[in-house]
Amino acid sequence: MRAALPRAEDSTGRRRRSVRAIAAAAVVLVALMALSVLVGSRGLSAGTVLLSLVGDAGAEAEAIVGGQRIPRTIVGLLGGAALAVAGVVIQGHTRNPLADPGLLGVTSGAALAVVVAISVFGLTTPAGYLWFAFAGAAAATALVTALGAAASRRRDVSPASLVLAGATVSALLSAVTGVILLLDASTLDVYRFWTVGSLSGGRTGDLLPIVVPALTAGALVAALQTRALDALALGDDIARSLGRSLLRTRLWGLASVTLLAGGATALVGSLGFVGLASPHIARGLVGTGHRSLIPLSALIGGALVLAADVVARVVVSPAELPVGVVLAVLGGPLFLLVVIRLFRRAS
Repeated sequence: MRAALPRAEDSTGRRRRSVRAIAAAAVVLVALMALSVLVGSRGLSAGTVLLSLVGDAGAEAEAIVGGQRIPRTIVGLLGGAALAVAGVVIQGHTRNPLADPGLLGVTSGAALAVVVAISVFGLTTPAGYLWFAFAGAAAATALVTALGAAASRRRDVSPASLVLAGATVSALLSAVTGVILLLDASTLDVYRFWTVGSLSGGRTGDLLPIVVPALTAGALVAALQTRALDALALGDDIARSLGRSLLRTRLWGLASVTLLAGGATALVGSLGFVGLASPHIARGLVGTGHRSLIPLSALIGGALVLAADVVARVVVSPAELPVGVVLAVLGGPLFLLVVIRLFRRAS
């Protein structure tokens, strides 16, 4: 009984710390959502924004708030949260702290499919090439899984072979994408806007009815994998001894990453560092347990994208930067800090 008491207290302490961290992240996210609705190239007072929500602010203000800023805020929130959860899942399955959704070729597959849609089929709007992004992400994931299984000669695919296959496929698909863009300047003009990541322009709430079901399904699969991810963190042999089917677990994990990263990429473009940085920030707050790590990472991912988007709108006002550029500028130093921290921990 004496030995069990400290463990119970530790568990209670971790649970309380997780609840506090998730609650604090939720408050920060709500504040950033409000700021995202308030800030823009067209100055609107807080009172005008509130009146526009109830239809008493005039047609122009209601069109700006309801037609642009609110959908933009929702798109940024969902895209950031989805990329963050995908990052948690892929880092858990590969046991690689530097992994992000791009490691398995998901974003490269989506990008190549979008380029093909633009160059071959003449599609120029996000709604037009949305399904190509999903199909490209799924095809790349299937190819990586097949190559990883063949390389490791294991039906359940080892994490190392999965990472190597993902890096190889990602490089190959990126090279093909580059060749197409070099040969087709008009496609490059459309694609470059998509690839830097942006919440403006054609990325409106029109895509939400199509993307939200995919993101919801991916998030549910990730949530159902929390215990499996905790077991995989102990190593394949221990996870197998605990009764986990590694092949089934990894296939479900890849399906979750495909739905989340494919949907987010189709929605907001190619945003770097969100899937990498959000899980690390969350681990620093609540530890490595995936039951708390996944929801907290989702909140942090959404907050990161919204914060970057607000900065993108004000730093060169009245013009604005693509949010992907802001994330790249801020994410570079953050990535360096992560590498230094991992190096010091390993040494």
